[in-house]
Amino acid sequence: MPVDGPSVQIIFRSVIDCGVTPGKALGIDISVRKIIHIDMDAFFASIEQRDNPELRGRPVAVGYAAKRGVVAAASYEARTFGVRSAMPSVTALRKCPHLVFVPPRFEVYRAVSMEIRAIFLEYTPIIEPLSLDEAFLDVTENLRGVPTASQMAKEIRARIRELTGLTASAGVSYNKFLAKLASDQRKPNGQFVVPPEMGEAFVEGLPIERFHGVGPVTAEKMKRLGIHTGVDLKQKALLFLEEHFGRSAAWYFGIARGQDDRPVVPNRPRKSSGSETTFDRDLFLAEEIEEGILRMAEDVWVWCQDKQIYGQTVTVKVKYADFQTVTRSRTLQSPIRSPAHLRELCVALVRTVYPVTIGIRLVGVSVSKLSQGGETILQMDLPIGDGED
Repeated sequence: MPVDGPSVQIIFRSVIDCGVTPGKALGIDISVRKIIHIDMDAFFASIEQRDNPELRGRPVAVGYAAKRGVVAAASYEARTFGVRSAMPSVTALRKCPHLVFVPPRFEVYRAVSMEIRAIFLEYTPIIEPLSLDEAFLDVTENLRGVPTASQMAKEIRARIRELTGLTASAGVSYNKFLAKLASDQRKPNGQFVVPPEMGEAFVEGLPIERFHGVGPVTAEKMKRLGIHTGVDLKQKALLFLEEHFGRSAAWYFGIARGQDDRPVVPNRPRKSSGSETTFDRDLFLAEEIEEGILRMAEDVWVWCQDKQIYGQTVTVKVKYADFQTVTRSRTLQSPIRSPAHLRELCVALVRTVYPVTIGIRLVGVSVSKLSQGGETILQMDLPIGDGED
């Protein structure tokens, strides 16, 4: 008998209250899963160092050194100075004055990512890409008959090194949450295994900031509630977590016990596509702001036409000089099928933030609720990661 819908929610809630793993309550032994999380090491920067020997051993940032530039990725040599992805370029240069900036080459990164994906497919068809530089692999049953997931991770990392000249780190465990945590343990160029009997203990000793899915704001809130480590989180009752974290409570309750029933899902749908730009100076004039919006709308439309994929929802993003961000969205009854219509919608949306009293430093446009030929999107290109790991 299938188990889905409201009945599953009732079972999930009741078994959690009793401290039982939901998967086991439904007759699913999720502990037999073998999940590998592969994470390329400083992917973008490592490709640049591979292709240009003069960059090897030097602190490298992928991005632009312009006043409003942002670091897209940093080599490990740069990270020793505190340079990180998403850091303003001026801050990165202040931390590391001899930092070398190289412009991004996304077409190269995509090509290398596809080489790596081909290696994954030699072992399993069940691959869930998270970005160009990382993916989950379900190797419970593998195509090569390799007896252990740990051995398989070693083989995959060796094949990546042989084919691309790049290094990768791997995490191996019985669920996605733990596999992703494990891949951070021995970076760069290493791997770590969390077996079922060690999952709960492994989580207990971790600082709450290490938990994937717990962002900086949530981490600070948890600390104010006395939650600093996995064991602190585990000691909190589900009702307490629901009171303070709402819908996320069940997730936090489960991961504190090393539980994550999510399957590896191949061909994840892409939910949106967008483009944004940071201005050289803060803008106040409507015509200058709208010029930026129209350029971003054109970028998005080029993507829509190239993929023959169109969206019903258009969103305009505005970031002010004080880094406050606002968005405005509109959803139509049918997908946007012309560039003129997209431009009209974007301009109308950005005009809702006028008058501008604090300068605008960034604008962006995105489309979502995507469809192709009237069908919901089931397979899309790999999203671009930041190459940070």
